[in-house]
Amino acid sequence: MAAQNVSQNNHKLDRRGTKCSVFNSQEKPNASQPVIFNPDFFVERLRHEHPQAFADLILSNITRLIDLPGAEFSQLTGESEPRVPSSSGFLRSLNFLKRKDKGVVFGAPLTEEGIAQIYQLIEYLSKNLQVEGLFRVPGHSLRQAALREMLNTGSEIDLETGDFHPNDAATLLKAYLGELPEPLLTHRHYHVHLKIGELTRFDDKGDKTNVPDKERQIEAFQLLFMLLPPANRSLLKLLLDLLYHTARNQHINKMSAINLATMFAPHIIWPKNVLASDLQGNIEKLNNGIAFLIRHSQKLFKAPVYIKEYARSYFTGSKSLQSKDDLTLCSGTKNAVTAAPPSPFMKSIESEVSSTCTAKSSETQTYTETALRELYQQVNNMPESAKKKKLIRQFEKQPLLTPSAECRTPFSRKHWRSRSLGGMIKRKVLGSQVLTEKENSSLQSPLHSSSIDGQGTENTSCEED
Repeated sequence: MAAQNVSQNNHKLDRRGTKCSVFNSQEKPNASQPVIFNPDFFVERLRHEHPQAFADLILSNITRLIDLPGAEFSQLTGESEPRVPSSSGFLRSLNFLKRKDKGVVFGAPLTEEGIAQIYQLIEYLSKNLQVEGLFRVPGHSLRQAALREMLNTGSEIDLETGDFHPNDAATLLKAYLGELPEPLLTHRHYHVHLKIGELTRFDDKGDKTNVPDKERQIEAFQLLFMLLPPANRSLLKLLLDLLYHTARNQHINKMSAINLATMFAPHIIWPKNVLASDLQGNIEKLNNGIAFLIRHSQKLFKAPVYIKEYARSYFTGSKSLQSKDDLTLCSGTKNAVTAAPPSPFMKSIESEVSSTCTAKSSETQTYTETALRELYQQVNNMPESAKKKKLIRQFEKQPLLTPSAECRTPFSRKHWRSRSLGGMIKRKVLGSQVLTEKENSSLQSPLHSSSIDGQGTENTSCEED
């Protein structure tokens, strides 16, 4: 018994050491270090001060990594309603009936207040990861009902008294997630999760293989999670951190990452009110995807290096990467691609990055005007849409930079979600920056190649400086 108490105390100390990583998306800065050197400082500033530029930057890189048809892309951006599988038969009415007694937590939309209440369960469970069958074995119904009522009324609960069992808290955590009006990972992102799960490596000839490209998948999830609503992102980080540490104790609790994914996928990624038969064979993909998130959760809430560099240059006016490490990073791109052969599309990205790194730091105003005219040409070639009209109006505010009517090309039938979309968004973001910063006389180009950081995990070496 004494040995068990010592083991539990040691476990509590271990968890106490990781608690701050759950709450904070960035490490506490050193008191002697200016906050400006925080690697995510400019990323967060760009998100809050220029949300459209931030969204365009993230979207351009997501579409570089995965191929999203026009309908799915418009769902991701919110331009159209999400089209997800719906129930082909009788609804799962049980969960619906549970939602009739709504409070501040269960059945209510996701809020910071609700997350604060649910965190009491997460914190308690993080101290009881040794319980065998955690999240699989249901709790006691009467204890669950009492605990649910206390959480719903906003009460602060002392779960250490022994009145409740960890299985009660685990069952209620799943119930809370399942009763959210929308899945934690959102309907808008449903198809993107399936696409990321299909990312595989390429062979020497540039052909796809059946080997999962884990580095590119991690990079894609890093970008996708940056588009989640803040409350969803906060709770997702708390949840994945809990499940990550649960899986690390699978030798005791018998709950591996795939076991946990099977328990949680229906609650956090399945579209609402569907049966397993409605998912058209995607259940295994969804389960494997959640298992992947659990295994790699400690890497998924960091911004890719090139996003940090672009955000920094957006505000500081840097025209190119100046440090020796960054120049080495660019020169090493070719070697990184050789180690993991890309598709022909990725080879074109490598070419763009190489030209970016070797571009002259000072360019004339004539070049800027030429680039803007090229951007206008691309915008004019887009299919008719509200997005196109908005961009055209922005150009009309700069009559000297708008090409004459004779230069405009007729409607192009090229697929609007073609490879040029990423470049178009990139130039749009950079173009707006040039017009607002009079002292900058040249266009800047964000580095956006999955090969830049060695396909994802190599971000570590860049984040330590």
